[in-house]
Amino acid sequence: MNKYETVAIYSLKSGDEAAEALNEKFKALIEKNGTVESIDVWGKRRLAYPINDEADGYYVLYNIECGIDFPAEMDRVAKITDGVLRILTIRKGE
Repeated sequence: MNKYETVAIYSLKSGDEAAEALNEKFKALIEKNGTVESIDVWGKRRLAYPINDEADGYYVLYNIECGIDFPAEMDRVAKITDGVLRILTIRKGE
């Protein structure tokens, strides 16, 4: 099991409730495939540059512990999920 840090930016076009629902969806996906060490919800923030004509996004930081194959799977799911603007996962060093 490796430790990872994931930052996800969710769309706010459908409102804060939709972004919170996406947060719960990814939290459940992580718990199914590993453990959630912490979730830090940063909330609504201004983006550095517009993504899909949106200037604001809903930021969430996940600290997780999972197997080596799961980050690629989470990235795949994020790419096919409406409402996910960006997701980035990095492995934490020891």
